[in-house]
Amino acid sequence: MPDLINQLSDEAVELLIRLIQTPSFSREEGGTATLIQNFFTAHGVISKRQQNNVWAISAHFDASKPTVLLNSHHDTVKAGAGWQYDPFGAVLEGDKLTGLGSNDAGASAVSLLATFLYFQNRINSFNLICAITAEEEISGANGIRSVLPELGKIDLGIVGEPTGMNLAIAEKGLIVLDCIAHGKTGHAAREEGENALYKAFDDIQWLRSFQFPEVSPLLGPVKTTVTQISAGTQHNVVPDRCQFVIDVRTNELYQNQEIVDFLRSKLQSEIVPRSTHLNSSRISESHPLIRKGVAMGKTVYGSPTLSDQSMMPFETLKMGPGESARSHTPDEFILMSEIRAGIQDYIELLTDFRF
Repeated sequence: MPDLINQLSDEAVELLIRLIQTPSFSREEGGTATLIQNFFTAHGVISKRQQNNVWAISAHFDASKPTVLLNSHHDTVKAGAGWQYDPFGAVLEGDKLTGLGSNDAGASAVSLLATFLYFQNRINSFNLICAITAEEEISGANGIRSVLPELGKIDLGIVGEPTGMNLAIAEKGLIVLDCIAHGKTGHAAREEGENALYKAFDDIQWLRSFQFPEVSPLLGPVKTTVTQISAGTQHNVVPDRCQFVIDVRTNELYQNQEIVDFLRSKLQSEIVPRSTHLNSSRISESHPLIRKGVAMGKTVYGSPTLSDQSMMPFETLKMGPGESARSHTPDEFILMSEIRAGIQDYIELLTDFRF
């Protein structure tokens, strides 16, 4: 049905322009949530909204069938320095649309919405739910994590993020660890006290030389990086406390809590994770959806960047129009041809798909 796909593509582009023109920083996505609701309504689709998360369920839902979730986000980071265009201008020049959130992840969101509408009234071997959610850029508690309990059992997720429409079948997870080395104060001129800074340095040196043994063919090793450190009150006092932060990027061969427990057994500093729910993810290359994508000429790879699939306790594929390197950069853009091709690819991927 090329005419229908062309119509849905045109409407997706029109919606994306309106989304770009409506600021939607994380926790401030009310305006774009309303636009998405209105888009569903204009197409005769009953949607639901919880805070700034909007979702809809396909018309012929059958509890005996597996369910596929189409998910992307409509929040954005704030525009950094260096923009030559108005971040909210949605400037269309030929094939190129420039604006904040155009690539990450507005193009994926509107492409998945168009895909959902294409299948909405068709009887398929699976159910479809389309959820365009909030707070992805901050991994917020009021984003996809708050919505998943409302959606019921999900068997597979397609997460819309800029991948050039290739298949990101694995994604690194994240743990941020706040660490405290404890010591005892003393006068720096005398041999007294217990220097917490030296204890922290010992732990940091151990981290620099240690590598977790399980290395992923797609994601590589677990990567630990000390990114912040703070100690001392004045030059002549031995510090009794040194705080430092470790950024840990995990692969799919470890659970986050497993990493935390191991580091606690090796480091003398106190370790407090900010969270442990942003786990690495992986879907098998033998999964029917991945096999179909490869047959379409798509490449499989492991993604170093985090997305909402880290919070999904079911198999997920990350795939969407645009390029990850454009995300969070000045004059972020998407090509209209990428959106149109993305919608066609999503539809081809799901047409006659069976688990």
